[in-house]
Amino acid sequence: MLDFDVIIVGGGPAGSSAAIHLAASGARVLVAEQKRFPREKLCGEFISPECLEHFARLGVLERMTLAGGAQVSQTVFYAPSGRGLTVPSAWFGGGARGALGLSRAEMDARLLARARDVGVRVVEDASLAGVIVEGGRVAGVRLHASGEGVCEYRSRVTIDATGRQRAVARHAARELNAGEESDGRRVEGSNRHVEKSRTRAALVAFKAHLEDARGAARTCEIYFYPGGYGGLSPVEGGLSNLCFIARARDVRERSSDAERVMREVLMRNRRAARTLESARARTRWLGVSIESFGRHAPAPGLLAVGDAASFIDPFTGSGMLMALESGELAARAVARWLSESRRARAPFDAHARDYSDAYAERFHARLRLCSALRRAAFAPPQLAELAVMALNMSERVRRRLARATRRSALPSIQH
Repeated sequence: MLDFDVIIVGGGPAGSSAAIHLAASGARVLVAEQKRFPREKLCGEFISPECLEHFARLGVLERMTLAGGAQVSQTVFYAPSGRGLTVPSAWFGGGARGALGLSRAEMDARLLARARDVGVRVVEDASLAGVIVEGGRVAGVRLHASGEGVCEYRSRVTIDATGRQRAVARHAARELNAGEESDGRRVEGSNRHVEKSRTRAALVAFKAHLEDARGAARTCEIYFYPGGYGGLSPVEGGLSNLCFIARARDVRERSSDAERVMREVLMRNRRAARTLESARARTRWLGVSIESFGRHAPAPGLLAVGDAASFIDPFTGSGMLMALESGELAARAVARWLSESRRARAPFDAHARDYSDAYAERFHARLRLCSALRRAAFAPPQLAELAVMALNMSERVRRRLARATRRSALPSIQH
């Protein structure tokens, strides 16, 4: 059994962000990643300008700049009729720099490589076999690495960075709700963690890289249509990333054929119909069901970052930023506790609450706003048309909405 200060399950932007910051503070960190990088990932692949500030603090800005991504100077939101609403990337923050369109395969691989460079132990091809629970708390994980058996890794803190699947939290919930410690004793009721049963997903998301899409240059296009929304954004290699969401029943009616769903559902939007008329998938289609948006609570001894903590609507273009931010917030809380516990025995629970409070202060307002925007996105088409017309009348309101889906008034996080 190997011991670490922190084990992070998931090597995406949230997990890598936390790992790099923690290693810089002197922590012994293990990152366990199910896949081998580079790998494809279902994502809008829109990196907002504020993310570049995080890349600089993580020491990967030059690597990202040299990755060949596309510059994105504006986002245009299209109502079903094709009527557009333009939001310049500069409104999101980060000064005059535009946003970046870069595949997750490229971005994630560079972040994980940086984690290795600063001393993080990275284990790829490692599936989560279980969670170690002691005294009603998560105390590590059991991993099944490729070509090996199941190994136990113990940690003082565990971080769930497994995205929407929330794999660590689900394993922990089952262990804790079973009421057993690793030595077989009953866990006290006050320590039990309740995980709601999984319900049938109402939405399905698809993603592929396309060639011959006719989107406007340096533009991310967002399409609203009955039962969903989608986004087309330029990425490296002259390709465009299409990521869209549709109602599960609409997908089932089309035999879960992503290409058919794109043609018959997404292209009900007139702008999308023109832009994607000659487009062809250059990569395989990825698909995933979406159970819920909003925030989830982890178990004792476990923090959650990125989509494992909360899933924000992709049309906001804020998901990547929240991943990097939450990873840094979690690292700051854990690093402070590790520093204090070296001098005196200090419980982690207070620092976990500090992270939860900081997370709420930084993200809850934008999550609430995005919940309201989501309801508007799924409203009848006539309301979407009226909303676009109304917002086009006021640049000030558009600016405020753009900023509200981003950061709060908190200062930048520093080491």
